[in-house]
Amino acid sequence: MTGTGTNATTGDEAIATAAEGHAVTIAGAIDRDSPVPYYHQLKELLRDEILSGRWPAGAQIPSEPELCRLLDVSRTVVRQALGDLGHEGLLRRRKGLGTFVAEPKIHGRLVQSLTGFHDDMLAQGRIPRTRVLDQRVLPAPKVVADELGLPEGTPVLMIDRVRSVDGEPIVLVTTYLPHALVPGLEAVDFTDRSLYQTLAERYGLVIERGRRLLESIAATATCADQLEIEPGEPLLFLRSVTYLPNGQAIEYYEARHRGDRTVLEVDLVRQPPI
Repeated sequence: MTGTGTNATTGDEAIATAAEGHAVTIAGAIDRDSPVPYYHQLKELLRDEILSGRWPAGAQIPSEPELCRLLDVSRTVVRQALGDLGHEGLLRRRKGLGTFVAEPKIHGRLVQSLTGFHDDMLAQGRIPRTRVLDQRVLPAPKVVADELGLPEGTPVLMIDRVRSVDGEPIVLVTTYLPHALVPGLEAVDFTDRSLYQTLAERYGLVIERGRRLLESIAATATCADQLEIEPGEPLLFLRSVTYLPNGQAIEYYEARHRGDRTVLEVDLVRQPPI
């Protein structure tokens, strides 16, 4: 546990210059006599800056070389501390831009609620936006056909979208619907439109129930590029089938939520014994 040997911090705080040109203060310093590892001390110093609000959400923190210089620690120490804080959801890296204090996670009730992402975010007072990557009719692949209860190759409408909240990409969603039930829907612009509301208003199709499966996966290079994260970062992978009152499947979708920005809430109700 040795320092870099240059520019050691001797006072009770270190001062850096953030990307915006403002002075960033790090209260405290590395205690060279403590048995606590340097990376853990650094992690706690940075955590205190974040949780105290002195480094607000969205603020860019000093770069790795700058932290090394300010606190006279090695690059390995800095990387381990930043990595731990990233895993805890307090910091996030933005490709090509640097490391920033993470925004509070977005809470969704999509695991148990039949509201869509658009309506769920509006109900929380957030601003949802959608970028449509692809929207076309195609023959249903086997996995999609099986989920929708259709013969393989049946025409389905596929909508591939990146959903953002307050200007930040949060989830990548691919949706499939039986085209026979939604003729003409391929021409609708879903940039700022609720799919479920459109189904109800345009086709009289109201979703009654659904089945959803949640698991954790790692972001592929393609997903990472669309969500502005690094490949391999954790995603919450949600697969869903929703049904009409007559039991017919109307929608199958796969959603990849950023693990660093999303919390999916589930309410539990104890059932009386039978």
